[in-house]
Amino acid sequence: MKLCLFDLDETLIPLDSDHAWGEFMIVLGWVDAGEFRRRNDEFFAMYKAGKLDVEAYIAFVTGPLRERSADQLATAHARFMDEVITPRMTDGARALVRRHLDDGDTVALVTATNEFVTAPIARVFGIDALIAIRLERDALGTITGRIDGVPSYREGKVTRVEQWLAGQGAHWSDFERISVYSDSLNDLPLLERATEPVATNPSPALEAVARERGWRILNLFT
Repeated sequence: MKLCLFDLDETLIPLDSDHAWGEFMIVLGWVDAGEFRRRNDEFFAMYKAGKLDVEAYIAFVTGPLRERSADQLATAHARFMDEVITPRMTDGARALVRRHLDDGDTVALVTATNEFVTAPIARVFGIDALIAIRLERDALGTITGRIDGVPSYREGKVTRVEQWLAGQGAHWSDFERISVYSDSLNDLPLLERATEPVATNPSPALEAVARERGWRILNLFT
């Protein structure tokens, strides 16, 4: 058995889908451009520094979602895919995912971006298993602005993968090969679980760790 775990943002796509969705809500006219962009950029900087307050960010970024109907959200996200995400998806990234799927690997997309933003992206890549930040919903299915369960961020990614595997009656030790692809030092806890850690389009900090430890470095976007 072989396990393959992909990060998404800056790993399989050459942008951060979370931050890009925030920018797209400005395009849609759902938020005040100046104030929203300022706060969105602040949260993004904290994420890159490994210091993101995930609960505060989710409360912030889901505010506009809580004011729209399901149909409005679906229509907006379809535009986001057509105008922002799909044009940036590369043949190299698609081929990498397809290779692992064709090899019969157990494949999951493991991301700190929430499920609303990332579920359609996972489908385009052909990945059925998505481990993303789950958005809590009330009895009517409305997003509350809180996180459901453990956020898939830093060490939380390891916990969420373990929960997902346990749900299938599996464990890390069941796999003869575990491949993890990521660009970010935030994913070091997950990369350290891999038998084949791959620093993919790595940040300078992750590239330094990868070179020190002899990990493979892969650049999909150059």
